[in-house]
Amino acid sequence: MEFDGEFELDSVPPEKAWIVLSDPMAVRDSLKGCRYITPMDDDFNFDEYEAEEDVEMLPDADPEVVAERAFVEGQKYAALMQVGVGSVKPRFETTVTIDERDGENFRMIATGGGDASGSSFSMESGMQIHELEDGEGSRIEWWTEADISGRIAQLGSRVINPVANKIVNNFFSSIEQQMTDVDEDTSSGVTDRLRNML
Repeated sequence: MEFDGEFELDSVPPEKAWIVLSDPMAVRDSLKGCRYITPMDDDFNFDEYEAEEDVEMLPDADPEVVAERAFVEGQKYAALMQVGVGSVKPRFETTVTIDERDGENFRMIATGGGDASGSSFSMESGMQIHELEDGEGSRIEWWTEADISGRIAQLGSRVINPVANKIVNNFFSSIEQQMTDVDEDTSSGVTDRLRNML
């Protein structure tokens, strides 16, 4: 299955959009059904990991803390997702690797997969942020290719597509709000510091 799209942020420059999309906590908070996204090693245990609560987010968070937790190229991340698809509400234990993270061109590509009660999926997804032609905002292009098997796949695209579209739309609405907050409340000095740290 393939999903792609783009959305525009009229007043948020690419630098600020990139900072928000580089923050696993911002991504987690915008993905409905996501309990956590955290760096993992070979000993990681999905059942034992306790997600951080009350994490300070931009624009209030310390820029150094945000830079410290930003996605890292080559790093593997554990993500726990629980999403209702039809009558099924599987809990996906997902592993994601950041394959490419290009801060000059605002481009990120990730691959991963997960399993849950008789279903599994693998995916490759990416995004690139472009400056709007008038220079006043950003255009964010995104794409995902996913292979789904098992119980969920049997539900068919008629059931899966509306759920996927809803998740994507909710995600970008939430991300857009976070970016707007960062753009309105963060001075350019803080943004420049973060850009240099990322």
